[in-house]
Amino acid sequence: MKIPFHHNIIRSSFLILFLGIQSFKLTAQDTSKTLPQVGTTQKIGDVILFVLPVATAGTSLIKGDNQGVWQFTKGFVMTEALTYGLKLSINKTRPDLSNDNAFPSGHTSTVFHSAGYIHRRYGFKYSIPAYALAGFTAASRIDSKKHDIVDVLAGTAIGLGSNLLFTTEYQQKHMELSYSSFDGNYILGFTYKF
Repeated sequence: MKIPFHHNIIRSSFLILFLGIQSFKLTAQDTSKTLPQVGTTQKIGDVILFVLPVATAGTSLIKGDNQGVWQFTKGFVMTEALTYGLKLSINKTRPDLSNDNAFPSGHTSTVFHSAGYIHRRYGFKYSIPAYALAGFTAASRIDSKKHDIVDVLAGTAIGLGSNLLFTTEYQQKHMELSYSSFDGNYILGFTYKF
């Protein structure tokens, strides 16, 4: 039995999201040197880190925008690979001295990838709440002394930049023109969806 293409997209999207989350848990928050003080702002930022990408991909799935889900997934993979590749190669110490994975901010790159995807795919007015949540998350990383402004700006650039490579504007099919001919007869059809 052949599995429909959109089911493969859904499965691969969730697999990539799961692997990204597991990778994040393993490398980004190693606190073996010092135990951090986790405040409310940091907890909210941590929740947004998971909720915003899931809500973004989920909304595209609900809309039936399989092409958008695939574009989001490619951008997400690139964002995470670039972010964690830089974290592991640069080894910048965090302001709270908990580890050396400060540059760039993974929280910031992930949430700004989601917000940038919404902006580029569906338009600015739909992305305003996502940008507000992404901005809060970036500020929470500075407030919790996990990152400085340079880390956050680099994460923002990575998240937004991945959308420039993979995300295109959403084109709904409103009109369809069809033509067929058989036995000397010609049929011209026009369909408009509201």
